[in-house]
Amino acid sequence: MPGQVLVTGGASGLGAAVVHAVHEAGGRPLVLDKAAPTSDEVADFESVDLGDARAAEQAVRAIVERNGGLRAVVTAAGTDACGRLDEVPATDWDRVVLVNLLGTAAVVRAALPHLDGGRVVTIASTLGLKAVSDATAYCASKFGVVGFTRALAAETAGRVGVTLVVPGGMRTRFFDDRAEQYRPPDDSKLNPPEHVADAILFALRQPAGCELRELVVAHSEEGSWP
Repeated sequence: MPGQVLVTGGASGLGAAVVHAVHEAGGRPLVLDKAAPTSDEVADFESVDLGDARAAEQAVRAIVERNGGLRAVVTAAGTDACGRLDEVPATDWDRVVLVNLLGTAAVVRAALPHLDGGRVVTIASTLGLKAVSDATAYCASKFGVVGFTRALAAETAGRVGVTLVVPGGMRTRFFDDRAEQYRPPDDSKLNPPEHVADAILFALRQPAGCELRELVVAHSEEGSWP
């Protein structure tokens, strides 16, 4: 490990931090994202809307075919649509679940045939364990990622290593498009994404037969945990 690591959402935020960590560890980061990465650390890139599960599966197959296999997958892509359930447009609400949950499952599904002896790291959230108001779509999607990953770990035990990473809030551009009331204040205690990426790399580096099943990574003073 890490070898060739497929990273969803690798053009920005946590995904870009994972790309950097994999590259620094001597691996080859392969990226799926709507936006093209600007980093020259990316070994290959496939443009895809991860809200389209069939397109996500095809993108995995295409990038694997070009690069000849995988050692790991990290599903870092994510989106949100804050607001009351009856106020968020239905298409926006649905897209959160399509990208965060169904996109995650589609990428892993397509990657599994290439991962014997490899690893999958999925990214949930502390809001996949703790529900809050005005976040029904995000909580539904991330609670779903938690359940999906636990079931996947049981299903692939002994063949594919599976780790669920549960980050607290991170200082990325994830919050930029939100209404002011849903943005963390400037003095919020948030982790830089590089700290979470380091935890992900630690999971990827575990020896065969040793599993880090679940990791919660949060700033010591950040309020979403516990």
